[in-house]
Amino acid sequence: MENQKLVQRVQSEFLEMPGLQLTPAQAARLWQLDSAVCQQIIDCLVGSAFLRWTSNGAIVRAER
Repeated sequence: MENQKLVQRVQSEFLEMPGLQLTPAQAARLWQLDSAVCQQIIDCLVGSAFLRWTSNGAIVRAER
């Protein structure tokens, strides 16, 4: 359940800040998460097609 709250928080951040682009390390620092938990959240949001990877290894909101 805690991860679901984190997923919703991250989605909100990307919705509130169009153009937000973060590396996994930047995301972990921004959301104050350890790297493993942050990667789980990123994987969940990439898997649901909310986020996507850029060619330079950052995450951005996927175009819909």
